[in-house]
Amino acid sequence: MLDYQPLSQKESKKMSSEQSFGRPCARNCAVSQFWPAIVVFIQILGLTLALPQLVYGQQGQANRFLLDNVRVIVGDGSVLESGALLIEGSRIAAVGSRSELEPDLSVEVIDLNGKTIMPALIDSHAHLGYEGHTSWGAENYSRENLIDHLQRYAYYGFSAVFSAGSDPDALAFEVQQAQLSGEFPSARFLFAAGMAPPGQGPNDQFLTHAVALEQKTGQRILYGVASVEQAIESVRQIAAKNISVIKIWVDDRGGSQQKLAPQLYRAIADEAAENGIEIYAHQQYAEDMPDLLEAGVSGFLHGRIGVDLGPEIAQQLTAANAFVVPNVGLGELRREAIGADQFLRASLPESVAARLGESGQRLLKPNRAEAREAELRASFGHLLDANVDIVLGTDAGAVPDHFFGYTGHRELEIFVRLGMTPMQAIVAATSKPAQRLGLGDLGLLQPGYSADFVVLDENPLADIRNTRSISSVFLNGKMLDRADLAAHFVQ
Repeated sequence: MLDYQPLSQKESKKMSSEQSFGRPCARNCAVSQFWPAIVVFIQILGLTLALPQLVYGQQGQANRFLLDNVRVIVGDGSVLESGALLIEGSRIAAVGSRSELEPDLSVEVIDLNGKTIMPALIDSHAHLGYEGHTSWGAENYSRENLIDHLQRYAYYGFSAVFSAGSDPDALAFEVQQAQLSGEFPSARFLFAAGMAPPGQGPNDQFLTHAVALEQKTGQRILYGVASVEQAIESVRQIAAKNISVIKIWVDDRGGSQQKLAPQLYRAIADEAAENGIEIYAHQQYAEDMPDLLEAGVSGFLHGRIGVDLGPEIAQQLTAANAFVVPNVGLGELRREAIGADQFLRASLPESVAARLGESGQRLLKPNRAEAREAELRASFGHLLDANVDIVLGTDAGAVPDHFFGYTGHRELEIFVRLGMTPMQAIVAATSKPAQRLGLGDLGLLQPGYSADFVVLDENPLADIRNTRSISSVFLNGKMLDRADLAAHFVQ
């Protein structure tokens, strides 16, 4: 028998929430408007009926249950083909086979009939708050919209998301605190300060709206630096706010902006190291990466996968212990008729899905140029051969219609297409980003970790597209009411 230590009462209550896990539908909604949500409801009804107390638990009582007869993808590259998972409160108490786990009679045993459990996913590059589905921009950014986006991530099986340098810091901290207090269920919200030359940084459209949002909220988003002294002082200001990551933009945007100079990003990185702050870079070209590595950058939010990223740079990335977010889907999905994909339609108003259907600009199956595909495969292969830490990131929300959660599943499909095994892709979306983002209790299904996981009807190791077959999502040991969230999303 596999021994396990029951979690203390304090640990069981930590980060758990007994509140309702969704939002109510407005009255007098048309049935057709909510058909995608009805489909989702039917899909999860069986598991919800089996586990009613996990969704509607009484205030103050910890959950104790064992999920049995299930494939357990641990998140570290290993799998238990016939496993079981014991949950106590918000934490995983034990993982093993059913014969190894002998919980006491107070623990409810749930037979999942051969389904698959994997850690909830993590998106290491996004921009929350600006997407409004019928519009995109600073006018949409609000506390309510941030929560909506975080809950969309949760709906698609994500436990955390890193928003990269585009959030008003005071409002971001407010939402983080509300999460910690259990005010609403969602993916955890991480964010960074942004730094670039004055009046520069994000793409021109995004820059205009980030500046407008600063004016709207009176809160800092972008730190403009024009001298070494200014760079050092800005880092110290960020450190004083207890922000743990700085994103730097090193990109002239095709000549429309000024590129952050090497002496400035070196000064930023040096001062950041003194203050325990990580530096992640948006770099223009792969050829920018070696000098940024030498300066102390620990992660690249755009892989610049292609002919210029060869084996030498890949080896330098490994030597520097830096991670890379390939971010290939941002370019590909804007040419695809994603509105025809039921997996996405279930979380969009019908009018938005229709707008993103097949058209002259969007095709059901866009052609991929053979030469470009060969370049991508070769460059991605160099990263794999060098054992570079590749982590999932989507840049969701940076441009209109690049949607939260959905794009993460699509990016995993791209990872496998370019040479990863499904297991490697899952590791890149779970334990790797958790390690890199300092999320010490996420990304693995191991004792003591937060009970954040996805139950799948199909095996993603057989086909990575099976990460779409979501039966249920658990965050902090509680099952998310996905049907209720979907009903809100499609309004």
